[in-house]
Amino acid sequence: MDHELSMKQHVIKVAGACFHQLRHLRQIIRRRVGREVTTRFVLELVISRLDYCNSVLAGLPASTVNILQRVQNAAARLICQLKPREHVTTSLQQLHWLPVKRVQHKPCTIMYAVHYGRLIAPSCITELMTSVAAQTSRPRLRSADTIRSIYVQPRIRTKFGERAFSHASPAAWNSLPDELRQTPTLNNFKRNLKSHLFSTAFSYLYYFFYKTHSCNALF
Repeated sequence: MDHELSMKQHVIKVAGACFHQLRHLRQIIRRRVGREVTTRFVLELVISRLDYCNSVLAGLPASTVNILQRVQNAAARLICQLKPREHVTTSLQQLHWLPVKRVQHKPCTIMYAVHYGRLIAPSCITELMTSVAAQTSRPRLRSADTIRSIYVQPRIRTKFGERAFSHASPAAWNSLPDELRQTPTLNNFKRNLKSHLFSTAFSYLYYFFYKTHSCNALF
């Protein structure tokens, strides 16, 4: 990490290691095995590097995160045998991969553990979180269940400060629908959370598809 905590050195190093693996897979593996085996190699050697500690990417500029997004796009092109200039969005949907910028999954999972106590969360994390219901000075304008599941976001004056766990995690958790925050089990929460983030990331495609087919139906 650099002295400004911009994470650029980390991102460049991860991207370089991933592209190195993709070049080897493209030259050796893809010609001899099918799509299923290629997908397993890509998940183990490339996507695992993108997912490792990816919560530190929260709040980074798009110019930094896009470096890792290009890695994910290249991995999808390798699996689906796309040309370099072909659009990769449909392939990402087929593989059910969240975009790199969608890094709320792990913070929201930690917030679920803090809220329901399903996991032993360190005190240094639980002490950072304060439920809105615990603040008696706040007006109760929502239902009791909703208030109990919402956490206070500390006031931050800078964009850099918004990357702090104490701010980014409650913000991600509070943005979830009420029914998702009230999921009874952790496994179901993880599954529903990924589906929610996936549909949110690609919702514009569904809108475009619907509008296109609706217009075609008129002629």
